[in-house]
Amino acid sequence: MQERAVRTREVILRAAAEVFDEFGFSGASISKIMKRAGVTQGGMYFHFPSKEALAQAVMVEQGGGLELPPGENGLQRLIDITLYLAEELQTNPKLRAGVRLAVEQGEFGVQDDSAYRAWAEEFGGQLSAAREKGELLPEVNVEELAWVLVSAYTGTQLFSQISSGRTDLHQRVVSLWRYLLPGVAAPPLRPLLTFAARRRRAVA
Repeated sequence: MQERAVRTREVILRAAAEVFDEFGFSGASISKIMKRAGVTQGGMYFHFPSKEALAQAVMVEQGGGLELPPGENGLQRLIDITLYLAEELQTNPKLRAGVRLAVEQGEFGVQDDSAYRAWAEEFGGQLSAAREKGELLPEVNVEELAWVLVSAYTGTQLFSQISSGRTDLHQRVVSLWRYLLPGVAAPPLRPLLTFAARRRRAVA
């Protein structure tokens, strides 16, 4: 029974992410989400008491299910992660909806920066590893740089979404790094860093 409830919650979250991604918070409705998920009103409200609660869950859990690129922790892996996220933002409804709702959260009476903090923590972990390996300039503050990177990345993907539907997001993230790296990366490392796409392989 518990397994079934977990599966149902995931189905609802997936459907809600798709609807929020397509219509935004204001344009989405519980009835649209229920129809997309194929659940009854009782099944919906058992898991989520309101559209606001559902939106917050999608926003907070936006990174669930992502498989970040493997590799040795450090600056190269951090670059790989940001390029992977750029790809996911083109196709992954849960991540796309979570990002959209983080921007729109004022519409449903929430002020929650936990998703941004989670990404700052993820980026900060990679930067700490880079620090230990001597990949960063001595004056770099890891926590501050993680915050700056999340802020810059957020603005970059939003601008890309507005201007091109995120079709150019990979190149915009590469540009972000090309201007950022001279101020943070140790000079010997810079020529070794690559910006190759880390595209997911289709599963047969």
